[in-house]
Amino acid sequence: MDRNAIRQWARKQRRALTPQQQGEAALEAARQAMTLPEVHQAQSLALYLASDGELDPAPLMEALWAAGKTVLLPVLHPFTPGHLLFLHHDPAEPMAINRFGIPEPALDVRKLVPTEQVDLVFTPLVAFDGAGHRLGMGGGFYDRTLECYQGPVVGLAHDCQQYPALPAMAWDKPLSLIVTPKQIKRFPS
Repeated sequence: MDRNAIRQWARKQRRALTPQQQGEAALEAARQAMTLPEVHQAQSLALYLASDGELDPAPLMEALWAAGKTVLLPVLHPFTPGHLLFLHHDPAEPMAINRFGIPEPALDVRKLVPTEQVDLVFTPLVAFDGAGHRLGMGGGFYDRTLECYQGPVVGLAHDCQQYPALPAMAWDKPLSLIVTPKQIKRFPS
């Protein structure tokens, strides 16, 4: 299958999950993620807000805040198209809706954390494979933003999003780890 066909397949897989299955998966993936040494060593962790059936990192955010960690969320870069910025996220502050209909923190340069200062990045994905390849929505936002990033990149996904072998492109940022409700898998760097 080509990349778009794989995206359609994987999106159908995760959309087939019931709200109860989605909620249980989010809790179990958070439990798994909180066992990672990389999470314990990190202070600033970038996550995302789930959309379109993505594994919801909200329970992980709650656990990170309870552990005294700094949670960051991506914001569409206002001046560099196709890139993201990471901002400190406080759940009490208002959110803005970006052009894709996804909530993000209101842009405030005082809350900006340069990408090279982010200790760990959790990425959403549409599909992943056993070699650490990640297939996103197709916009390349994470690939461009993390092109020079040296820290761990962790994919969060439902187990049903695993594909046998994804067609990887030169610009694809590989995963360091994948966390699903049932597994943690590390990949060589």
